[in-house]
Amino acid sequence: MSIVKDQNLAPAGRRKINWVRDFMPALGGIEARFEQEQPFAGLRVAVSVHLEAKTANLGYVLAKGGAEVRLTGSNPLSTQDDVAAGLADMGVETFGIHGAMGEEYENLLIETLKFKPHLIVDDGGDLIHLLGGKCADLGEHLIGGCEETTTGILRLKAREREGILPCPMMAVNDAKAKHYYDNKYGTGQSVWDAIMHTANLVVAGKTVVVAGYGWCGKGVAMRAAGMGASVIVTEVDPFKALDATMNGFRVMPMDEAARYGDIFVTVTGCKDVITPKHFAVMKHNAILTNAGHFDCEVDVAGLAAMAVKRELRRDNIEGFTLPDGRVLNVIGEGRLVNLAAGNGHPAEIMDMSFSVQALALEWLVKHRDGLEKKVYQVPAEIDDAIGRVKLAAMGLSIDALTPEQEEYLNGWKA
Repeated sequence: MSIVKDQNLAPAGRRKINWVRDFMPALGGIEARFEQEQPFAGLRVAVSVHLEAKTANLGYVLAKGGAEVRLTGSNPLSTQDDVAAGLADMGVETFGIHGAMGEEYENLLIETLKFKPHLIVDDGGDLIHLLGGKCADLGEHLIGGCEETTTGILRLKAREREGILPCPMMAVNDAKAKHYYDNKYGTGQSVWDAIMHTANLVVAGKTVVVAGYGWCGKGVAMRAAGMGASVIVTEVDPFKALDATMNGFRVMPMDEAARYGDIFVTVTGCKDVITPKHFAVMKHNAILTNAGHFDCEVDVAGLAAMAVKRELRRDNIEGFTLPDGRVLNVIGEGRLVNLAAGNGHPAEIMDMSFSVQALALEWLVKHRDGLEKKVYQVPAEIDDAIGRVKLAAMGLSIDALTPEQEEYLNGWKA
């Protein structure tokens, strides 16, 4: 029942999936246990995450754990057609076509939900949006789910406050394994990998403007500075702005930073971060990218309305010529740049993030009878277990507290 662009692409997709499986040892260990214990036997799991090789591996691992899995993409431009075909060939029902927009994209999400899942894995809230609205009837068997992104968790908490959250949800993005590792180091590397591969331009010596200094923004700014760029950070949070300053970055409003930037990266999870008033003062040939979940941080429609000419200048780069002759360049249509124009986070990074997803789903099943329709944090024991497995996989070890030290830290008598 899979819906993919071309099933003949399966061999290439399977090669990609098999490659990343060799570099995801933590998830591999979970797979071995799941295959033996079958924690999801008789359960249906719907997954909506960027449809590329690491996500395919997660879907395959859940299926090995006994689940009936349906997997779709969470962004039209991040879906890789060969991976979708490869995963379908491996026995996981897959619904994803690169470039599917609007109604076609939504229909793929709906097809994914039609088997009425018990569990969901969401990335940005697309599945929850449907299950809390037009597809509410498809959520009658829901036990719970996991959310991968900061943006998605904000939406979940808003639904919880209004009493309209359709099922218990785990805030996977808030796990230490996710924001310490994935958001900072994964985003930091994959954003620049995508920009450099797509633009084929030097980073050293340029001025990079990073909008947002959360965990993702920290990674993007750190890697830009490491490659020799001068970094400006824009923020709305005073303490994040102070943190950026203490790390050696200039801090200023976007209204000012817009004049200086050669490359812009938005990482806020908000909308209208870069707008026509900023385009009006930017340098000729400035490059605009977004590393937040949705394509509303850079107002591409507003830029198009200002432009007298719009053309494809290079694969995944559109140039917008303004009336005064300046050209502003947008990578990946203003969508998530590291996936719309790249391969996403490295396999070793997603090994930890998807291990959290897998173990969080198992936790939901085990605790299903006592859960309310609210947002839950990932238990510390899951985080710590994944961290220790990852250290071991890297050949590293750490100290352990003695009973006396634990008593000293947790008591008051000393």
